[in-house]
Amino acid sequence: MRSKKELAIILSKLKDFDSPDTKLEQYSTPSEIAADILWVAYMNGDIHSKTVLDAACGPGIFGLGALLLGAKKVYFVDLDKKILKTAKENLKEIKKSYYVGNSIFKQQDISNFKTKVDTVIQNPPFGVQNEHADKVFLKKAMEVCDKIYSIHKIESEGFIKALSRENNFLLKKIIPLIFSIKQTQKYHKRPIYRFKAACFILSNSNKL
Repeated sequence: MRSKKELAIILSKLKDFDSPDTKLEQYSTPSEIAADILWVAYMNGDIHSKTVLDAACGPGIFGLGALLLGAKKVYFVDLDKKILKTAKENLKEIKKSYYVGNSIFKQQDISNFKTKVDTVIQNPPFGVQNEHADKVFLKKAMEVCDKIYSIHKIESEGFIKALSRENNFLLKKIIPLIFSIKQTQKYHKRPIYRFKAACFILSNSNKL
């Protein structure tokens, strides 16, 4: 992979959600945002030759980006069987042009994932429909890895700091984000929905 721009272009061509599930709070991660986060993780040494978990992977934008940046292995985990199929189709297309590392797809609740990985990169449900849904994903990430890149509502900073302290993690950096997504959920009232979020970068304080 030669540049962040090239990565963003490739990710922009991936198949996306056909009919997002409101209950699962499915929504797309824009390709440029995904490329930005992946590039930061790559420059931090958290992707190349590493084992990565893309939790709530959806169509696989983070996991596929990690593979393109030289990840040794990526676990794609999602509850939705249909969207996992889309992620597999996206991987098949990428393999036509690029040699990438190993991939494992798991249709399961994230709480049942037990495998240790080097890095978690995720855009989990924000907890709009199911309160504290994002907390489940963060706690699991803290169980299975030492470095986390996780997208949440910008106002989640306080709870993320508290959860990090409880689990011996440090909040290393916050990358502010503006999401612009189309009207895909019943609770969206506008054709284009914009909201503030952030990528929270966390490290295991015992491994620093």
